[in-house]
Amino acid sequence: MTQQSTSLLVGLLAGVSAALLLVSAGSPSSLSFILFAAAAVPVLIAGLGWSNLASIVAVVSAMAVIGFATTPQAALVSAVTTLTPAAWIAHLYNLARPAEEIGGAEGDVVWYPLSDIFLNIAGCVCIGLVAVGLALGYGQEFVGQLVDVFVSTLKDSNAEYQPTAESLSEMKEFFFFALPTIQAAIWVLILLAGWYFASAIVRLSGRSKRPKDDLPSQLRMPRLGAMALAAGVLMSFIGGGIGLVGWTLIGAFGMGYAASGYAIAHHRTRGKPARGLLLWAVYLATVIFTVPLAFFFFLGLFDTARTFNTTGSGRNSKP
Repeated sequence: MTQQSTSLLVGLLAGVSAALLLVSAGSPSSLSFILFAAAAVPVLIAGLGWSNLASIVAVVSAMAVIGFATTPQAALVSAVTTLTPAAWIAHLYNLARPAEEIGGAEGDVVWYPLSDIFLNIAGCVCIGLVAVGLALGYGQEFVGQLVDVFVSTLKDSNAEYQPTAESLSEMKEFFFFALPTIQAAIWVLILLAGWYFASAIVRLSGRSKRPKDDLPSQLRMPRLGAMALAAGVLMSFIGGGIGLVGWTLIGAFGMGYAASGYAIAHHRTRGKPARGLLLWAVYLATVIFTVPLAFFFFLGLFDTARTFNTTGSGRNSKP
């Protein structure tokens, strides 16, 4: 079987797998979120371990299956938010060029910076969510319906919960701006986790083209991310559609800097006594209180960097 035929077959299998995960996630269950989060992994594996052709075929075949099983609109939403970003991340991860072009040693290869991949993840999330918001007609009425369903569910589980009209109105106003921020932040984590697991699987299989990245020292958001975050803050004061885009930027790039902060914590605690216990305590505190997110956000914000991964292969390469 030729390399192209293998890529086509792998892409087809990956696309069907991703589609099944997304369609299954549409059925309410305790596993829905996990299935939805895992949907990017097959596309990432196809792109990281085989080729761009494999990831493209995966995206197209997944859209076809989802469109047939549900609706064309669902297929487009899946493509914009999950499938296409996964294929793009895989493409960037395998990009490399001679180190000589940036002043490195002759014969060395420099891989696409992990920090720039991280920037692209946040950017893809913003573009995808804004596109979905426009397609679905995101607005006060849309959020109001979601809040009404949420409140109705709470009333069914707790008969004593009877919010006033004023508190209900405040809740709808809060979620109108909070939903884009929360959704963007969660989606950055989902794509980041999907890439992490997919790259680990491909590396263990021996098909990885790129050497292992040192995430604690390399996972940083570049300075361009700070500009996007600042733009989001300014746009959030304008209100309306522009304000919603601003809140989406805040969620995506804010979570990007928070994740960088956690990577810094991993890096700076290397070799320290009880490192594992300390990190577990940090993550547990984040889950319970969420306040530590702010600390790690600022930690990541004040340690921006553009990191490179170099493979030595020439006579002048360094060990």
